[in-house]
Amino acid sequence: MDVSDALSDRPLAAPDAGLICGWRFFQDSSEPAQPVTADEAAAWLAAHGEEEPEADTKLETESEAPSKEFLWLHFNLSNALSQRWLERHAALPDTFFEALQEGLTSTRIERADDWLVAVLNDVNFEFNFESADLATLWIGVNDRLVVSARSKPLRSVDQLRAAVRSGDSPATTAELLEHLMRTQADVLVKVVRETTVKVDRIEDAILARRFDHPRAQLGKLRRLLVRLQRLLAPEPSALFRLLQHPPLWMSEDDRQGLAAASEEFSLMLRDMQTLQERIKFLQEEVAAAVNEDNSKSLFVLTVVTVLALPINILAGLFGMNVGGIPLAQDEHGFWIVVFIVFAFTVIAAWLAFRRHRSDD
Repeated sequence: MDVSDALSDRPLAAPDAGLICGWRFFQDSSEPAQPVTADEAAAWLAAHGEEEPEADTKLETESEAPSKEFLWLHFNLSNALSQRWLERHAALPDTFFEALQEGLTSTRIERADDWLVAVLNDVNFEFNFESADLATLWIGVNDRLVVSARSKPLRSVDQLRAAVRSGDSPATTAELLEHLMRTQADVLVKVVRETTVKVDRIEDAILARRFDHPRAQLGKLRRLLVRLQRLLAPEPSALFRLLQHPPLWMSEDDRQGLAAASEEFSLMLRDMQTLQERIKFLQEEVAAAVNEDNSKSLFVLTVVTVLALPINILAGLFGMNVGGIPLAQDEHGFWIVVFIVFAFTVIAAWLAFRRHRSDD
């Protein structure tokens, strides 16, 4: 089944058992990968299962004579038949199904006998810089089978499938896992770059005093990076620990390739941390600018209140309508009162601005 992962959330036919795509790879890199259906994959697994050696000598035999070919099966967990098919045909370890059921999405890579079980996190195909646009990919790997399963379309898997359709043909299952991790890292690098562009624009707007709710935009981007880092941070350390004691079927070249892919993740995570610090500084700058604007507004309000105080006091006194009001019979009384109000207003303004200049 060779359909874009971005369009594969529509209901699947029952014979496909939720299989989005299946590929058969050969160690001879000159031979391209061949697509397989769910029935063909089940037949292939059954045939190779009959050829498996006894359990007590299995690891030793596989290390001496690795498989000449292997399968990659990518499933849509939204289809109820997918997990049933995997339980029946794929012979995956219990750790894989426990990871599916427990619902924990923290990144980790574990070894279960001669299997590798990984829980990876990636951005959705329709990624829109929301923290909710992240999803989980479950992977099981041994020397002859790679099983990946997800509930939502993911960018890295879609790009890997496009690369396979274009002729990219990994020679081993570990090399396919390495390609997937490198593709995932490339996707996240693009996310960091696009986030950096957005932060640059917000920073320019802040410096030009043309920002519109920048704190909300910066907070949204920072939450996204924090969640990405929280989900991805365990991946390099988990992989390094695993590579200290790899399965017997993993060659030295495969081990070094996975170590290099893990190092790329570490560099990307450091870039994320740097970008988070930059966003934090911009948030502090915006908060300082808002406080400065609030202080200016409060100062203007205070000055207006102070300037209006003399005339309000005199207006209240002369509005009592009681006997003995001064200047009531003087023909220049109005102008005298205006002069008094004006003089008090000037003095109050001088005092207010003098104090403001001394505070600055």
